[in-house]
Amino acid sequence: MTHKASLSGFVKVTTIIINTMFVLTFIGFFTFLKDSGKEFQIVTGTIFFLVFVITYSLRPIHYTITENQLIIHRLYKDVVIEKTDIKSVSILDEKKLEWSIRTFGVGGYYGFFGKFANTQMGNMTWYATRKDNTVLILTEENEKIIITPNEPEAFVVDYYKL
Repeated sequence: MTHKASLSGFVKVTTIIINTMFVLTFIGFFTFLKDSGKEFQIVTGTIFFLVFVITYSLRPIHYTITENQLIIHRLYKDVVIEKTDIKSVSILDEKKLEWSIRTFGVGGYYGFFGKFANTQMGNMTWYATRKDNTVLILTEENEKIIITPNEPEAFVVDYYKL
């Protein structure tokens, strides 16, 4: 069963702002630094392009539950978790994620994904497109994975149904 993962309004606005800044900065470099700073233009343009491609490729698109696996779909390399490795799947009160800090990952540009932590939950891995609709996947190794399907209640029911 496939569950959609829509971007929140905050993520949409953040993504539009960052992409606009990239484009305007890139255009500005070629407009104002026509004759000098070619190396700077190339390096900066390459960095902007790589940030866009990597972030876009690693963003969660949707989640699929099969009889044996939970799959987090991304453009580059889906994350596959075997059901035998999962201890529990439950809806998580989004207040438990307040004051989470990103330790390595993305915090609003096409979603929230990577490593995060807070004092209440400890270390977590997020594959989220928003900060509400949160579902906690607890693995047998006590790894905490956060996902955000559009309908978290249906996701949990479907997980235990299959």
